[in-house]
Amino acid sequence: MASGILVILDDIASLFDDVATQSKIATKQTVGVLGDDLAVGAQRASGFHASRELPVLWAITKGSFINKLIILPIAFLLSAFLPQLIVPILLLGGIYLSYEGAEKIYEFLFHREHAAPAAKSVTDKKELLSLEKSKIRSAIVTDFILSIEIIIIALSSVADQPIGIQIGAVSFVAIVATIGVYGLVALMVRMDDAGFALVENSREHSGFKAGLLRKTGRTLIAALPKLIRILGVVGTLAMLLVGGGIFVHNLETVHHAIEWMPIILGELLLGLVIGIIALALVLLAKRIFSPKK
Repeated sequence: MASGILVILDDIASLFDDVATQSKIATKQTVGVLGDDLAVGAQRASGFHASRELPVLWAITKGSFINKLIILPIAFLLSAFLPQLIVPILLLGGIYLSYEGAEKIYEFLFHREHAAPAAKSVTDKKELLSLEKSKIRSAIVTDFILSIEIIIIALSSVADQPIGIQIGAVSFVAIVATIGVYGLVALMVRMDDAGFALVENSREHSGFKAGLLRKTGRTLIAALPKLIRILGVVGTLAMLLVGGGIFVHNLETVHHAIEWMPIILGELLLGLVIGIIALALVLLAKRIFSPKK
């Protein structure tokens, strides 16, 4: 009896060890999309009045959890019964991510005024709530696409493992992708509040301590908008790299076509080309099907 329990415990420990090992592999494979998710989350949760940033972020986080709960069982069913659909889904996701990256570049070059945080200038409460709901919906939809990509990439990296290990490893990545990403976003969007608190606290002290608190606080206040801009650039590059990388790693013809150049440069250029083509088709469709004035 005792030996049977020990065998079971040993099997459970071995399973957890395998899940931990495969989780590390899956997380490494999804780091590019996780970086993009972080940048997008920071952009979506910023630009609001300080009192609304965390409620908006919490609403997006709950939506992200629901997204994962919807996607995970579907992904496991695909892996078990229709694994041939995983690569086409990956490629569609790669097109979308490349499109998003190209669109961000297009908006920056030709419609830079759209990047202004409109919520900062809205004073009407109804209009503010409407804008807030719109941003939350948009963020959750984007998170859904990114979540599909994260989960499918993680699943493809452990596809040769037993289904139990797949479920454990991919579920771990999904949890990290939500709690880790949006936890970091929460810390970032409150940087300025922490800075204001330090500046306010410096008034209760004097000498070196007061100067240190004041300087640290002002640094945090000034760093937030710069950090958001940096994350926007990193997120755009990540989308293009991940989008192009999906094609490079899943289509042998494409891989051989760019093997003469550095892999990162090849993935970036391919993502940009795919994104430009997708963006051109979307803009053309909008022009053709938009109602005539």
